Amino acid sequence: MFGVTGTMWVMKKQIVFGIFFGLGLGGLFSPANAYVNRDNAVIRVMNKAAGKTQTMTIPVGQEVQFEKLNIIVRACKQTDPFQAEDFFAFTEVSNTTDGLIFSNWLSRNEPGINPVQNADYDVWLVKCE
Repeated sequence: MFGVTGTMWVMKKQIVFGIFFGLGLGGLFSPANAYVNRDNAVIRVMNKAAGKTQTMTIPVGQEVQFEKLNIIVRACKQTDPFQAEDFFAFTEVSNTTDGLIFSNWLSRNEPGINPVQNADYDVWLVKCE
């Protein structure tokens, strides 16, 4: 008799757990990553051969040119103000001779995760505004 009652209790517990998380109520108790969309990305570009750097403010959705590079920022996001500050920008970089050389997210706090790998230029995210 105890085995049947114990099994019924476990089944009820699983059903309540499934309904609770199936309705999305589990998100109330788990940490969520919230991001704030920003309108501009501050990008720094370095010409490795010349040792010249330039910092540019690029509006999201617009293309800017730096020497042989064309840079478009598709999105720029900042972490929630209550979390450690970080910025992310989805960036596309093309070269006039090679075409598209980079299309991925850049992170300010971890620039080595998705670096722009080019023999002539380095590109990194400074912040989103």
